[in-house]
Amino acid sequence: MKNKEQLAQMVAEKIDAAFKASDHPKKFFITENGRGVVDGGDLYNAVLKDVIGVVQVALIEILDTLMTPPTPPPAKAAPAAPAKASEKPAKVSTKK
Repeated sequence: MKNKEQLAQMVAEKIDAAFKASDHPKKFFITENGRGVVDGGDLYNAVLKDVIGVVQVALIEILDTLMTPPTPPPAKAAPAAPAKASEKPAKVSTKK
């Protein structure tokens, strides 16, 4: 089983390889009316880097959770031994 550092390294390598293999705009900016335009400033690259970072952290946590064996539930206490037929139940006092 891999530890969390190895898992983080593997996820980073896979995301980096997928990023390099994909065709995406290199520059992007948002106009005043909220429309995105390719071939602008470095905003796209900054947003893309942030999104990839968030996805990477989430993937590492998800995979770490899936790879960690579940902890067994706490053992139940043994049930109390039943009273013997020869023993009389204790009397409960109702006096105040």
